Amino acid sequence: MTTLNNIPGGRRIAVLIDGDNAQPSLLEKMLAETSKYGLVTIRRIYGDWTTSSMGGWKDVLHTFAIQPIQQFRFTIGKNATDSAMIIDAMDILYTGGVDGFCLVSSDSDYTRLATRIREKGFFVMGIGKKTTPRAFVNACDLFVYTENLVPRKEPKEQKPHTQKKKPGAEPVEQPEPVTPDPLPLLRDAFDIAAQEDGWAFLGTLGHHMRQLDPGFDPRTYGFKQLSQLIRGYPKVFDVKENRGEDGTLVIYVHLKE
Repeated sequence: MTTLNNIPGGRRIAVLIDGDNAQPSLLEKMLAETSKYGLVTIRRIYGDWTTSSMGGWKDVLHTFAIQPIQQFRFTIGKNATDSAMIIDAMDILYTGGVDGFCLVSSDSDYTRLATRIREKGFFVMGIGKKTTPRAFVNACDLFVYTENLVPRKEPKEQKPHTQKKKPGAEPVEQPEPVTPDPLPLLRDAFDIAAQEDGWAFLGTLGHHMRQLDPGFDPRTYGFKQLSQLIRGYPKVFDVKENRGEDGTLVIYVHLKE
């Protein structure tokens, strides 16, 4: 039996999905990711179910017990889904029953909603693409990129994307997305987490990295765990392991001079 004593922080989470800005193929992985941070008690998805664009969701709703919320588009070009999801979130916020939210979308329109929820002292998690505006990412306590939920494939040699401005004109190369260097963030978080002896507890280091960048995820850099990412920089960090009296493994990190 699942109790609040055996879930992370005893936290109940409401998952609210913007059906216009999410991928049905990743629904199972998104729910599994959310379950790492609490017990998912509310599952709702918003969209205009009379449109063909929502057809991909219909096959997975019953499987994962997701409640569809109908929102008609009364005006072309206006996204009524945002308003419906925001109103529902505020109702849930003030009626109780949860102490955390997971907002699934890559839309910056939810930035103020995430900020408002955090102001009330609730946990806010976001799930969206790497193209999600930075304002929305930073408004959350934690943000997970959907690209990190897909199994990483071996990189293949690809030709640069090209685009022609006019017929006969020379193709213009489009730059590939660049993964940022994690070292500056690692150093900043270490400065905060370091103890008087110059060593930092790995868990504390990870906590401060999330505070500095809610979108931080070792999987972005090809590592499953933070400890593996740290060990990927042996010239920068020292790592030591200790086992407590109960056998628990404790990892400490030290920044080399």
